[in-house]
Amino acid sequence: MNSETRSDAPHGMRVIPREQHSISRKNISKAALRVLYRLHDAGFAAYLVGGAVRDLLLGGHPKDFDVATDATPEEVKGLFRNCRLIGRRFRLAHVVFGPEIIEVATFRGTGEVGVENDGDRHIVDGRIVRDNIWGTIEEDAVRRDFRVNALYYDIADFSVRDYVGGMQDLTDRTMRLIGDPELRYREDPVRMLRAARLAAKLGFTIDASAAAPFKKLGHLLTEASPARLFDESLKLFLAGHGLKSFKMLEACGLLEFLFPATARALERGDNALRALVEQGLANTDARISEGKSVTPAFLYAVLLWGEVRDQAHGWMAQGFEMNEAWQRAAVHVVGEQCQRVAIPRRFTFTMEEIWSLQPRFEQIHRKRVFRLMAHPRFRAAFDFLLLRAHESQGMRELGEWWAHAQLLPPEMLAAALGGGGVPAHEAPTASASAPVRKRRRRRKPTRGKGDSGGA
Repeated sequence: MNSETRSDAPHGMRVIPREQHSISRKNISKAALRVLYRLHDAGFAAYLVGGAVRDLLLGGHPKDFDVATDATPEEVKGLFRNCRLIGRRFRLAHVVFGPEIIEVATFRGTGEVGVENDGDRHIVDGRIVRDNIWGTIEEDAVRRDFRVNALYYDIADFSVRDYVGGMQDLTDRTMRLIGDPELRYREDPVRMLRAARLAAKLGFTIDASAAAPFKKLGHLLTEASPARLFDESLKLFLAGHGLKSFKMLEACGLLEFLFPATARALERGDNALRALVEQGLANTDARISEGKSVTPAFLYAVLLWGEVRDQAHGWMAQGFEMNEAWQRAAVHVVGEQCQRVAIPRRFTFTMEEIWSLQPRFEQIHRKRVFRLMAHPRFRAAFDFLLLRAHESQGMRELGEWWAHAQLLPPEMLAAALGGGGVPAHEAPTASASAPVRKRRRRRKPTRGKGDSGGA
């Protein structure tokens, strides 16, 4: 990508004119353009910035568009009636256009690093807990995390401005931090997860200097807000590149700080469990690429399955009844996980149901089969069962039995089951066509309507 350096540009800044880059206003949301033009017409600087510029230059189609300006949040609010100011840690303006929100940030200043109270900047133990010091675009650029995220698209002349070498990193397909990596991670430990996520999403490598502090500083993630880590986990695993993100987290040694139970279970060398986790993530990625719905509950159930299963079997070995053993295991694993990632109760409840239904698939008795098929979480639990096919030949046959059973008319399934249980290898198939003796009419069972949410 060609570029030029203007004589009036700050030292090292590259300006890529309109004809030498691939960004087109046709690929920028109309809402973002309205914000950019109104700021510009009011006499303020207005730039598209961050991930949107990065992805547009790479030929992608961003979903979110962020704007940077020299207007203060209050000045932005004065220009847009559909604007609300949010944030205490970082004061921002959100301009709302129906379902779309354009985030507008005032240029951040550098301030004096190391001073605990500098204007509206507050630093505790090296970590920025509040930062509302305004500055210039040059200062704003060096305050951003990765060089590829510090590119600015200028609505005034449609050029791209690069203050820190982000264009070179796009060419090199490498994630490099701005500034000292250890200092930047101490300021905000979640940047380590962002490095892994963006590298996985973009197919980039993480520069050695950016990856070096992971081992030393990974434990700082345990001090991050569990609610914030939940949001970050959604970006990691439910944005269409979950399998790559998972492998990147493992390679970087960060998985244990986000999902400790998952890391422990995988460290035990269970190949079937690894196959289940990776297939579950791959299936979720496929559903997202096809525009299908997904739910975090199913994916979290996959990630935590190994620890839940092992603990449940441990409780049963100590003499606990099956249902109580599974309940104890689920409560313990979910409780531990929520200390790291604040999974909402509406998801943990579904996870616990998916887990508790797994042993019931092995109880192939007439009443229990129909009762299970009528359960609202049956579909999600069945999809989960299919993921477990790598555990054993018997588990694969069990999944096939239940798949065939769902294809049979209820009367035929009832007749095939008779009054007792049927081993999986003797189960009826969809091709079964033996005549069924008429029985007294029974109420037709209600099929479950739960969604699979990721299988």
